[in-house]
Amino acid sequence: MPISETESRVLYLRLLRYVTPYWRMFALSILAMVLVAATEPLFPALMKPLLDGSFVNKDPATIRYIPFALVGLFLVRGVFGFASDYALAWVANRVVFDLRGEMFGRLVNLPTRYYDDATSGALISKVSYDVTGVTAAATTVLTVMVRDSLTVAGLLAWMFYLDWKLSLITLVIGPLIAVVIQAFSSRLRQVSRDAQRAMGDITHVLDEAIECHKVVKVFGGQDYERQHFGAAIKRMRNFAMRQTIAAGASVPLVQVCAAIAVAVIVYYSTQQSAVVGVTVGSFVSFMTATLMLLSPLKRLTGVNASLQRGLAAAESIFSFIDEAPEEDSGTRSLGRAQGRIEFEHLSFSYPNAVRPALVDIDLSIAPGETVALVGGSGGGKTTLANLIPRFYQPSAGRILLDGIDIRTLTLASLRANIALVSQDVVLFNDTVAANIAYGPLAGASAAEIAAAAEAAHAMQFIRDMPQGMQTMIGENGVRLSGGQRQRLAIARALLKNAPVLILDEATSALDTESERVVQAALDVLMQGRTTLIIAHRLSTIEKADRIVVLQQGRIAETGSHAELLARDGLYAHLYKIQFAVEGPAAEQQPDRTPARDRPYAAI
Repeated sequence: MPISETESRVLYLRLLRYVTPYWRMFALSILAMVLVAATEPLFPALMKPLLDGSFVNKDPATIRYIPFALVGLFLVRGVFGFASDYALAWVANRVVFDLRGEMFGRLVNLPTRYYDDATSGALISKVSYDVTGVTAAATTVLTVMVRDSLTVAGLLAWMFYLDWKLSLITLVIGPLIAVVIQAFSSRLRQVSRDAQRAMGDITHVLDEAIECHKVVKVFGGQDYERQHFGAAIKRMRNFAMRQTIAAGASVPLVQVCAAIAVAVIVYYSTQQSAVVGVTVGSFVSFMTATLMLLSPLKRLTGVNASLQRGLAAAESIFSFIDEAPEEDSGTRSLGRAQGRIEFEHLSFSYPNAVRPALVDIDLSIAPGETVALVGGSGGGKTTLANLIPRFYQPSAGRILLDGIDIRTLTLASLRANIALVSQDVVLFNDTVAANIAYGPLAGASAAEIAAAAEAAHAMQFIRDMPQGMQTMIGENGVRLSGGQRQRLAIARALLKNAPVLILDEATSALDTESERVVQAALDVLMQGRTTLIIAHRLSTIEKADRIVVLQQGRIAETGSHAELLARDGLYAHLYKIQFAVEGPAAEQQPDRTPARDRPYAAI
């Protein structure tokens, strides 16, 4: 959607604020540009004495100093040109550095709902691609406008000094150039926006192909993904060509206008020389200045393309930076909680959902109690758990931690009391020790990290790794088996030592042997903590103090395993179905991950 000139001006001024902290270096670049621009008229000015004094009048002094003047002129231009380019590049890279830092800072503070709606490819594209588009608008555009505007002014001044009548002809092309630039501006901006979205699509397809490479291979999706990627890069190519057309068409049009002016000047000068007696030096000097006008005029015309691309990128970047961060209106700090959790008339609905995810939930969990949430898919188990660390805000009702409404607590204070272990283990491409002692835990001693790993039954495979705790585990622990990744996540939770623990399907993706080891680690982790377990495999929660059965967002039943079986209700029905499918031992095949995919150790 097109934006007004006022909005464009506001956007550009906001962009320039990122240059302000580096105004000294930027001023150095501008000063060097001014000095370079000031030397531009000197070259055509030297043409007059060079021709009239050397070739026509044979003046010895002129013959001696002109060569030195030419060398000195270009030496000065070279020194100041380099200084300007270096200072400009320094400022541009600092602007990119600052913008990326601010964008990443906003990225890690965005609410969970934003990630639900946005693709990772689009987010990556904003930080890695869009941000580079603003540098030209923030730095190069200004310097080109300063340097080339001064160059044009200096050349015109020299031309007026030589012949004001001829110089007036060059001014006629000014309004024509303005019309050309205006005609292509809006088109350039829109195409630049489309190109940014297309780059986001490319990054998204790449991200999916990398993350899902095993599924692609097993299900033979290579051709499909190639077609998907081909369509994305084709769109990007089309938009890039439209950018080229819109940016490139304006330049030759400007040059044609300038060429017409030059042709008129040449014709008029030849006629005038016969009448007035214009010297050869004056004519060549005037024509040199006229021809030298073409390059700065071309750059001034082309700078509009950089400006429009930069403003389109700035729109994307600032819309992202302006996204509302995760709500953190709480002012209270709790310290270490006892672990009492209460849900009071809690309801929650996802945007555009057909029905509420949770309806009027009333539930109280005592400190140190283990409560399991079970039920069919879509029952609201994970949603209920996600509301405790305030990943989402309730639609109605409230959650209390130790009798305090969690909305009044700061996010840091609340989440410091919560540890999470899920089936989708998140590990980082770092060492084993860094993955256990993550974030604020990074200050933990080697002994504390080893103790947490020992308690999580992880040391048995860590000892077999090439560098032990300092072994790099690959992206998301790709070099580890599922059970190994899960035990590192448990070690991380043990080291955090939070009083509230959320286990979201922590063993559902494991084979029987791995589950046995991981369950032993979980038993250690759950000791003395308020634990909320989300489980589909009912055999894993039989020892829970209480089981809460959710159905379509409501509490259908609650009680111990024995009580619910005796009641012969929904839980008993689910248990019988699962028992019949899995068998008494719920047997599964052992982990057969090839050794090359998890080289460090077997479970």
